[in-house]
Amino acid sequence: MPQIPEKIHELTVGQLSARSGAAVSALHFYESKGLISSRRTTGNQRRYTRDTLRRVAFVRAAQRVGIPLATVREALAELPEERTPTREDWARLSEKWRSELDERIRRLNRLRDHLTDCIGCGCLSLATCVLSNPDDATGARLTGSRLLPEGH
Repeated sequence: MPQIPEKIHELTVGQLSARSGAAVSALHFYESKGLISSRRTTGNQRRYTRDTLRRVAFVRAAQRVGIPLATVREALAELPEERTPTREDWARLSEKWRSELDERIRRLNRLRDHLTDCIGCGCLSLATCVLSNPDDATGARLTGSRLLPEGH
């Protein structure tokens, strides 16, 4: 991994990519979504402050556990003066996101456990068909195979 001398306070997009492990295209995407920011040189090249490394690490960690980027952006926007997230910020936010992740895990476990029962049944309204009709919500109103909501 390339080392960046301490006296350098700004990183090029290539340096940020090499140090963070994120592709240049991902960094451009993060910037377009307001997750990180850069300044432009007179030659219109991006320059990132060194603390952007921590922001990128924060974004990537949140992505790995399934937090939507819009939610990450909202969390970063709550930090004063767009400062870099600290360990305490991560602890607070991860606690906030825990119930959402627990619910997602519960749904995925349920889908996994009933996957074999639902393959090829075609009815989509059986009480056991948790793939496209959790808790048989459609079966209470309709019969047969209905993937689209009423009125379509």
